Amino acid sequence: MDEVTGAQLIAESLMNQWNTYMFGIVGVPIIEVAMAAQAAGIKYVGMRNEQAACYAASAIGYLTGRPGACLVVSGPGLIHALGGMANSNMNCWPVVVIGGSSDRSQETAGAFQEFPQVEACRLYSKFSARPSNLEAIPSVIEKAVRTSMYGRPGACYVDIAGDMVNAKVDRSRVRFVQCCPPSPICLADHNAVLEAITVLKSAKRPLVIIGKGAAYGRAEAALRDFVEVSQLPFLPTPMGKGVLPDDHPKCVAAARSRALLQTDVVLLLGARLNWMLHFGLPPRFDPNVKIIQVDLCPEEMGNNVRPAVALLGDINAVVTQLRECLIKDGWKYPSDTKWWSSLKEKMTSNAKISNALALHSTIPMNYYTVFHHISQLLPRDCIIVSEGANTMDIGRTMLNNYLPRHRLDAGTFGTMGVGPGFAIAAAVVERTENKGRRIVCVEGDSAFGFSGMEVETMCRYNLPIVVIVVNNNGIYSGVDPETWREMAKMGDLTSIAPPVTLLPEARYDQVMTAFGGRGFLVRTAEELCNALQLSLSDWERPSLLNVLIDPSSDRKQQEFPWLTRSNL
Repeated sequence: MDEVTGAQLIAESLMNQWNTYMFGIVGVPIIEVAMAAQAAGIKYVGMRNEQAACYAASAIGYLTGRPGACLVVSGPGLIHALGGMANSNMNCWPVVVIGGSSDRSQETAGAFQEFPQVEACRLYSKFSARPSNLEAIPSVIEKAVRTSMYGRPGACYVDIAGDMVNAKVDRSRVRFVQCCPPSPICLADHNAVLEAITVLKSAKRPLVIIGKGAAYGRAEAALRDFVEVSQLPFLPTPMGKGVLPDDHPKCVAAARSRALLQTDVVLLLGARLNWMLHFGLPPRFDPNVKIIQVDLCPEEMGNNVRPAVALLGDINAVVTQLRECLIKDGWKYPSDTKWWSSLKEKMTSNAKISNALALHSTIPMNYYTVFHHISQLLPRDCIIVSEGANTMDIGRTMLNNYLPRHRLDAGTFGTMGVGPGFAIAAAVVERTENKGRRIVCVEGDSAFGFSGMEVETMCRYNLPIVVIVVNNNGIYSGVDPETWREMAKMGDLTSIAPPVTLLPEARYDQVMTAFGGRGFLVRTAEELCNALQLSLSDWERPSLLNVLIDPSSDRKQQEFPWLTRSNL
């Protein structure tokens, strides 16, 4: 008899579905699953928190198009992973979470870490199930992988009872399943495409918005050709940056507020009219704006604003349809319109303001000075991971992306703590593909605190990630060391210290050096440049730059008084 264990079936089934990356934390009852995964050829990365493990596995789905696997123990281990599953669903990234659970014979008896895991995960996933026996494991794994990718991508959960991990079955009794192919391609209705072209041609102030759905859908080549043919201005969302280069002559990101407010026709590509695009509503949009909405999910059509034209289909295919119609029509948007003049004027004005702030030579530095110098040194093909409040918002405007899927941030869910996990995932993929890309993780000091222990993971696997902590001593803003000491003299800090403050000048750099990486304490522009150059030249170990900035540093003054942190 050719017997195989449950752990081996899980590993072989994942490998058969081209799932070659696994992140997790092992313990009873899933240690053998991780060992079997490695034996099957899957790269296993042991993390320090299940939440970060799930973030990393979901980033694999975005970067490669196939879901990463997240392996967690029962009860609390799975509960920790729920945040990553929710984040994956909101970002529309595929991930498969595999959780160990209590033995079947001990259900309802108060078993170790017993928890209704399948039921709990249904709220956070597209599919949640437990194989009824060993023979069913391959088909359940295949369905989880397929469901995570097909339609709107998201999280799926597979529950594995503890007594199934080491149980054995004859291989001839197992129903193995072939690898599921990529999601089927759907074209938009031809008449709807023609109607969209008519609406675009009638626009006086058209705007193309490129979302991360375009990045996930690998639509960069089709979009490059479409913009070349149409000559339309485009605006990327935060993770839509790089689908077309940020320095593309048709990119109007530097005039974002004006572009959104004054456009009369929006071609919405792989983005949703949620909080990140101000719901498509006044006062950030014209009340009469027409939306041409391209999405693969019919339920998304008409959310917040009813589209003038709804194009349901694969974004790559639909953009190709639009381009072909424009070529036949011979139309392109003129370059000498008042709209282009207005956008270029605003881009120039905003650039002058940002440059003036960047050239401040005061110490401590401000955000703009820090990002100015970072931007001068980053390789053009580096993958930028970013999270934080002002750190992420300002960094988005000053750190350019030139290639698709080269920016990962807090995303649709606005999740803090994703940075180290995302960076680890990107570094593991880079090690496999060996394209010579640097991974740079730009963190606010508050954001770094959520998953900071993952620097040990970076050091353990010798992942040469460059972590830059922009440290303003707080959440949004903090206080300087002298003010902190004066507050401490006044009494109990739990009653006195503002809730947004963190320990001034905390030595995050020493966290990295404690595990064998390189740490730098940075106060000046010269120290920043020297430390970043050294870090980028080191391919053997990770580095962390602890960049101390003015605790009161903030964004440049906004054009509209109704702008607040909640809608940036």
